[in-house]
Amino acid sequence: MENNKMSTSNVSLQIPKRLLMGPGPTEVDPRVYRALSLPVIGHMDPCFLQVLDQVQEQLRQVFRTRNAVTFPIAGTGSAGMEAAIINFLEPGDEAAVIVGGVFAARMCEIVERCGGKLIRIEHPLAEAADPDQVRSALSGKSPKLLAVVHSETSTGVCQPLEPLRQVAQEAGALLVVDTVSSLGGVPVEVDGWGIDVSYSGTQKCLGCPPGLAPITVGERATELLRKRRRPVQSWYLDLSMVEKYWGKERRYHHTAPVNMMYALHEALRLLLEEGLEAGWARHRQSHEALVRGLEALGLKMFVPDPAVRAWTVNTVCVPDGVDDARVRGRLLEQFNIEIGGGLAELKGRLWRIGLMGQTANASCVLMLLNALESVLVEIGYRAQRGAAVAAAQEVLASPAG
Repeated sequence: MENNKMSTSNVSLQIPKRLLMGPGPTEVDPRVYRALSLPVIGHMDPCFLQVLDQVQEQLRQVFRTRNAVTFPIAGTGSAGMEAAIINFLEPGDEAAVIVGGVFAARMCEIVERCGGKLIRIEHPLAEAADPDQVRSALSGKSPKLLAVVHSETSTGVCQPLEPLRQVAQEAGALLVVDTVSSLGGVPVEVDGWGIDVSYSGTQKCLGCPPGLAPITVGERATELLRKRRRPVQSWYLDLSMVEKYWGKERRYHHTAPVNMMYALHEALRLLLEEGLEAGWARHRQSHEALVRGLEALGLKMFVPDPAVRAWTVNTVCVPDGVDDARVRGRLLEQFNIEIGGGLAELKGRLWRIGLMGQTANASCVLMLLNALESVLVEIGYRAQRGAAVAAAQEVLASPAG
C-alpha cells in the first residue's frame, strides 16, 4: 500500500485549463507566464535589484501615488491586510473598521489580535456605508485608523472613498483601504483621495498569480510607524524592516520570491501599456454588459444601486428553487468556466462573477452568459434563449468609456 502511495505521488501534474471568472485568482497572460519562467537569480543580484526599482515605480503609477514606501509584500492579499493594520496599531489603540462583508470582518479580527480597541461600524451587506453614520460612530472617540474595503469581494459593493477621507481627517485617523479586488480595474487615487495606507493582491485585476501583496504607505503613516513605542508584533511583516530592503540600504530581510517579482513586473507592464483609464473603461463596459445580460435572463443583482456595484466582482442572487452549487458545478464540468459562490451568511444565495484583468472583455462576458443560460435551461429554469447574449451585445457595441 505504501508503495502505491509513493508511485501515485511521483507523477507529473495534469492541471486542466479553466476560464477563471470567479472572485480570484483570475486569468494570467502568456507574457506573465513567460516572465515567471525566467532564470532564478539571487535576491541581492544587481540585476534583480533593478527589477525591484522598476516594480516600485510601476506600482506607484498604478496606485496613483508618489509614496516612497511602495512595494509588494511577499505574501497574499491577507498579508497586505495584516501589515496595513498591525504596523500602525499598538496595544490599547482605538481602530475603527467599516464592516459590510467577510473581508472587512477579517480586519476586525486583526485589530483585536494585536491588542487594539475595536470600533466596529456595521452597514447592510448590499449597500455602501453612510459617511454620516461613520462620523456619528466616531463621535467622542480617538481612533488611530479608519479601515475600509474599497471593493468588498464577498458582496460586490464598491465603497465611495472620497467622503470617508473627510471623516478620517475629522477623527484624526489614518485612512486604511483594501483595494484587493479594485486596483487596476476600478479607479484608485491614493494621493488624490488622501489614502494613508492601501494594499492589494496580485491575483485579481493585476492579472498575476497569487503570492504578492502590493502596499503603499503615505508620509503620515510612515511617521507614525517611526514613532512606535514597541516593535511591530510580526517580525516578518514589520514594514520598518522590509522597507530597508526596498530602499537605498538594500538591507537583507528575507529571500524575495524572485520569479514572482518577474511575473508582477510583466503584469504591471501590460496594465500600463493599455493605460489605466482605458483599462477602467473596459472593466466598466464589461460589467454593464454582464448586468444587462443577467437581467435579460431574469436574474437579479445583489447590490440594488448601480452606483455602488463593483465592476470587478459581480454578485448575482441565486433564483428560488435553483441549486447554487449544481449550477457552478455544471459550468465547470461542461464549459470549464469557474465562478464563485457566496461566503458566510450569503453562502448558497449568491454567485460571484469576476470580471478582472483579462476576463473583463466582450468574449468572456458573452461566453459566460451563453453557458449560464444553457445550464439554467437544462435544470428547468425558464429563460428566453439568446436573450442574455443579445442584451449584452447592445452594450458592447458602444465604445468603452
